[in-house]
Amino acid sequence: MDIASIIGLIFGFVLMIFGIISNGVSVLDYVDVPSALITFGGSICGVLASNSVSSFVNGMKSITLTFKAPVFNIEEMIRSIIDMSNIARKEGLLSLEEAATELEDPFLKKGILLIVDGTDPELVRAILETEIMSVDSRHRDVIGFWECWGALGPSWGMIGTLIGLIAMLNDMSDPSSIGPSMAVALITTLYGSLLANWICAPTANKLKRNNANEMQLREVMIEGLLSIQAGENPRVIEEKLKSFLPPVSKNMNSEGDDMGGMEE
Repeated sequence: MDIASIIGLIFGFVLMIFGIISNGVSVLDYVDVPSALITFGGSICGVLASNSVSSFVNGMKSITLTFKAPVFNIEEMIRSIIDMSNIARKEGLLSLEEAATELEDPFLKKGILLIVDGTDPELVRAILETEIMSVDSRHRDVIGFWECWGALGPSWGMIGTLIGLIAMLNDMSDPSSIGPSMAVALITTLYGSLLANWICAPTANKLKRNNANEMQLREVMIEGLLSIQAGENPRVIEEKLKSFLPPVSKNMNSEGDDMGGMEE
């Protein structure tokens, strides 16, 4: 469970409610069904028109991904690769086939089987990078879904506001009703801004971050596997893969023991 997403959404809502109450206004004054239908319904229709039905359904389901905490532990992956490089150095590449059966990551398993089969290194890289590009493309489609909805939300909110203003200007016989009518008209703009900045933008940004972390982890796998196939020294492989780590992690690792307990 990703606590950050939950805390961010809940506290954002609480702060909004606090802002309403602190002005001495009832929360119910901010509830307007027609405005909600125009803003949320109209923007959803716009997103649907921008996607296929399957892409739309997949995009809606992806909201659950923001509440999951994916594990992209690059340091742990480097340790695993160093362990495999030690095995390959002692017993040969064919010994990795047995180790591959115990792996849960299908991408890493696929890479190991390719090098065990004696596939040309350039072909191994091409196959694995093609798969990375395919995964990245699918992820970007989902991210684009939320970016599209975030862009359409405020636009439909403005449409609702214009509808309300036109209705108000068509009937100004009672000056006392102008204020309340203006307030109702502006609610759709509020709904649109909330949709974009409270839900869509955070969701898109979280999915972007998760995708970037996953792509980096896959790059570590590719470089590590190709280094093992080339027969490089485990210490050299470690130093090469540590370049993917942020400076803080590098410093912490350098102060402790070697990551994989490598042998010469």
